[in-house]
Amino acid sequence: MKPTAKRIVLELLSATHGHEAASASLVRGAALLGVADNAVRVTLTRLVASGTLEVTGRGLYRLGRATAALTRQVTSWRELEKHVRRWDGGWACVSVGELTRTDRVALRRRERALRLLGFRSLARSLEIRPDNLDGGVAELRDRLYALGVESTAIVHRASELDPATDAHARALWDPERLSASYVQTTERIERWLPAVTKLPPRTAAREAFFFGGDVLRKILFDPRLPEPLVDVTARRAMLDAARRLDATGRRLWAQLFGMPHGLVITSEHHHDLVA
Repeated sequence: MKPTAKRIVLELLSATHGHEAASASLVRGAALLGVADNAVRVTLTRLVASGTLEVTGRGLYRLGRATAALTRQVTSWRELEKHVRRWDGGWACVSVGELTRTDRVALRRRERALRLLGFRSLARSLEIRPDNLDGGVAELRDRLYALGVESTAIVHRASELDPATDAHARALWDPERLSASYVQTTERIERWLPAVTKLPPRTAAREAFFFGGDVLRKILFDPRLPEPLVDVTARRAMLDAARRLDATGRRLWAQLFGMPHGLVITSEHHHDLVA
């Protein structure tokens, strides 16, 4: 499916140095993916008007300050394992019972933030995840608020769940499926890397855009679970392979369009995330 101009603009800007690029580069990149230059220019105007983008010079655009927290979340995937610590069995919790469910925009932002940070619903009013992220609940609270969870949400730690509830919480994720997906993704990347060298440059760049998007979405929404809930070694191997895919995609796009850092692995739904 042909990507939208909005998706292309946001993904290319998220990939470049300083999240800034010239409109001419964005237009050339969009053309490779089958999107007309007029659609890109109209999209740039609309994104500036909404505050998603800022104009930094003649023909230069940058992701706006309003998207800063989400951009940091999207582009921090390379350092995922540095933000995961040993698990002591405690749980990070978000109480959402008093929060509105009728404001669709607020609800969408809240659910997006909770899923990006690996939370699952233990009950209708309680979201939970292992307390194994660097900085603990205090830093997690700040990240949740920055990503769109209402500041009235109560973010706290639970350290002594009863055995039945603890078992229920652990069962919210499918460890075998997650671990198997790490291995499968690594194998797909390992097959793709040598195969792409045999393709014409423009075809290779297009493949990097779409395949990279699939991989990043998997990483972005990975719950970052600790052992023994998942195979952490398999996750690390996937991230190592993803970094090599990223480097290849950047090189391909830099060679074609001269962008400062080419194309980072992109997300199929990044245009929805930053909207």
